[in-house]
Amino acid sequence: MANRDKNKKTLLELAKLADNSCCADCGAPDPDWASYKLGIFICLNCSGTHRNLSSISRVKSIRLDFWDDDLVQFMKDNGNRPAKDLYEKYVPVFYYRPQQHDCEVLREQWIRAKYERLEFEEDNKLRAYSSGLYEGMLWKKGKDKGQFLKRKFVLSDQDFSLKYYKEDESKGPKAVISIKHLNATFQPEKIGHTNGLQITYLVDEHTRNLFVYHESGQEIVNWFNAIRAARFVYLKTAFPTATDDELIPWITRKYLKEGFMEKTGPLHREPFKKRWFILDALDRKLLYFKTQLDAVELGVIFIGTEHHGYSVSECVPKWARGNKWKCGLAVETPDRQFIFMCEQERERKEWVDALRQVISKPMMPQDYATEANIRRRR
Repeated sequence: MANRDKNKKTLLELAKLADNSCCADCGAPDPDWASYKLGIFICLNCSGTHRNLSSISRVKSIRLDFWDDDLVQFMKDNGNRPAKDLYEKYVPVFYYRPQQHDCEVLREQWIRAKYERLEFEEDNKLRAYSSGLYEGMLWKKGKDKGQFLKRKFVLSDQDFSLKYYKEDESKGPKAVISIKHLNATFQPEKIGHTNGLQITYLVDEHTRNLFVYHESGQEIVNWFNAIRAARFVYLKTAFPTATDDELIPWITRKYLKEGFMEKTGPLHREPFKKRWFILDALDRKLLYFKTQLDAVELGVIFIGTEHHGYSVSECVPKWARGNKWKCGLAVETPDRQFIFMCEQERERKEWVDALRQVISKPMMPQDYATEANIRRRR
């Protein structure tokens, strides 16, 4: 008969080993669960997806559940490292590996891709998202009444473009978007759909957004990785001497901070207006929009370094008019001072910390061109 206490102690010791000390799927520290069919240690969140793969994976808590001796031995004989070597052997370099705090659809489809679809066991396996051409239907937010309309999208790394069409495809694409400055990031809460994806790009140095989703989690993640594949090919072409590790952060990125703040004008006497702000740390841009689902930015502020005259601090505006919120912050640039108001002290602290993180980061050569373009727009 199995010794419950002994087996629990053995499992806890196994989970402390370096290879097992983080979730096999999302990297969360100190996993409390395990798949006794795959021989891996996982976190509570990822265990939920494994429960839906009952023919492939079965899970137990390593602290609360009873474990037979043979299952404990199986965990001893396996572990996260052998599983990674098998199921992640040929993950494409551009493919996004979800982390602990990524959205559910990314984490679920990563798990299904590894263990259910076995996408990464073979070196030259045909993967639709890495073929160089990806097309299909997506629900896109329209201009009128904010309704989502079904549109055909075509992504190609031959001309490095993303096109989408209205109902009559014979009239040609509604838009042809260069992927040179394109970004994609999942925004389920903002878009109001579990599979919501925000696509951002530049037109004449102005930022534009597309908000799309697909009913299928697998399909929207395929679109995301198809965009990453095309972006990676573009970056390899544009920067042939750069290493993969240097290019990966530039393929796509999440924004450092988003949320509403109130903003006043250059004289600081104009009425405050509520705006949606996005801090893009990689491009050193603080963008603002009328609402969180606006297609076109209202303005952008470049965030340089302290050495170049940029800083952020908490403040109390002298001439506040029309503001409903009381927690102020000031962003100093070489051209002017920007005053913003946050609803809560916690939000102000988060914005100040995020902006200081960008300010403390050294500027790269391309940042000077970005700064010059933004300053010319004013």
